[in-house]
Amino acid sequence: MAQHCFIKFLEASHVSPPPGSVPTTSLPLTFLDTLWISCCHIQRLFFYKFPYPTSHFLHNALPNLKTSLSLTLQHFFPFAGNLKMPPLPQRPYIYYADGDSLPFVVIESTADFKHLITGNRPRHAQELEDLVPNLPPPSMSSDGDNICKKQPLMAIQVTVFPNAGISIGITFCHVAADGRAFGHFTKSWASICRSLGDSTSVRNIISPPNYNRDLIQDPRGIWTIFLKELYDWETLERMTPTDNVRITPVINKSHVEMLKTWITRKYVEETEKEPPRLSTFVVTTAFMWVCLVKLKQSNKTPDQGLRNDDAICVFTFLADCRYRLRLPTNYFGNCLEPCVATAKRSELIGENGMVVAAKAIGREILEFEKEPLRGAATWISSGKEVLRKCEHYITLAGSPKLRVYETDFGWGRPAKSEVVHLGSQGSIAIAESSDEESGVEFGVPLAPDEFDKFNAIFEQGLLNLCK
Repeated sequence: MAQHCFIKFLEASHVSPPPGSVPTTSLPLTFLDTLWISCCHIQRLFFYKFPYPTSHFLHNALPNLKTSLSLTLQHFFPFAGNLKMPPLPQRPYIYYADGDSLPFVVIESTADFKHLITGNRPRHAQELEDLVPNLPPPSMSSDGDNICKKQPLMAIQVTVFPNAGISIGITFCHVAADGRAFGHFTKSWASICRSLGDSTSVRNIISPPNYNRDLIQDPRGIWTIFLKELYDWETLERMTPTDNVRITPVINKSHVEMLKTWITRKYVEETEKEPPRLSTFVVTTAFMWVCLVKLKQSNKTPDQGLRNDDAICVFTFLADCRYRLRLPTNYFGNCLEPCVATAKRSELIGENGMVVAAKAIGREILEFEKEPLRGAATWISSGKEVLRKCEHYITLAGSPKLRVYETDFGWGRPAKSEVVHLGSQGSIAIAESSDEESGVEFGVPLAPDEFDKFNAIFEQGLLNLCK
């Protein structure tokens, strides 16, 4: 059950770039942006310890937080703008005009801050959802001779837990930015806030974003293919919130090394060859994939468990294309390729399931490195087909490379960071561990009665590494 708490609204305002600092700008969506038009809104939470009363936050921290946000939006203006979607065959675009702004809400909560930042105990999903804002609903606006849909792109909510901490909850539309671009924004905001609003002091630390859409080549007009297919998105099963709980299991540094050793030994025993590169990402996601498939198997009746031994399980993750396409690291927008690893359920739950999972994930990474954007025109259609045929699928959000725990507004490292929008259809999240000396952590949504089962499978899996 979610903890009962009282919420008090303290302020509702809007924040925009400094007046006259950004000219009216239109940014056409690339096909890599268009891919995310029907995606659920992204929701990220940062928790910080702040052992002061609400009045102290309102008078000493809030003004600088808003001023630094305004200065940051001068460089990251799309987040204050709107997505405009004219009728086909016209291309959607992000539009910013002087005076555009994003909603900024401040509330006070009596929720237990310590409970919310403790990842090894279940927290009700609603407890986290209360800490992130909803985007304003879309509206209709004129676009020359056409009427087009207009969607705001970001909203921010700050929650004060008196004498304990604060959280910064951000909701944004995926078409505006991927995880790397969003991280560029949050770290820039944090740096300016840390420097007490002096944006010039961080210019040598964080480079301004690059908005050059010509860097993404699309001679085949893939964006039009994606738009047409995404208008039929309702035929797919969408991620929807459920009455679940959230846990944050951690695979620490020593277990990461044990995973690499164990998978290497089993691989050599099976093939008499050395395995391909086993990165921390490969071995930890392989471990989590196996744990979640075993969890699903444990929920079945004995009769169900014997059916369709060759059922296909899918693990989908995203690869950043910037380096492979020789784009600047500060390119702002979306530059992600979906990678789809598949394996038979019977093999994943078998004795060498982690080897099978690591092979499948590693194979997708190698294919991506050899030929990024391969088959891009069929990403959506082939993805739909895979989902129709598979029995169990998991989608992974985030990456340890995004370094979310380096987002310091002047109150130190986040005590916790969460991806809130994880839904019911197998979506999980990954990040570097909040402990600087550890490995990685996962955000995992579970049905309330799955918590003990998952913990048992997870702990047994780590124990097996010692055998």
